[in-house]
Amino acid sequence: MNLNEKIRAVRKAKSVNQSLIADALHISVQSYSMKETGKRPITTRELELIAEVLETPISNFFENEFNVKFNKSTA
Repeated sequence: MNLNEKIRAVRKAKSVNQSLIADALHISVQSYSMKETGKRPITTRELELIAEVLETPISNFFENEFNVKFNKSTA
């Protein structure tokens, strides 16, 4: 799984929309979408901001055994 795919997986698992991250990066949703699909590169600073918005350590995106698991309340 590529970096951009891991970011998308975490974002979706946490129910965060692309516009929230795009706002944090000060770019359009379309530009962010291109980064998330791998059509544009993600800079180190952008990755830091994305991890901050998603409330996840950057190191999670570089794990070989990447697995997105979040506890979801069923109440």
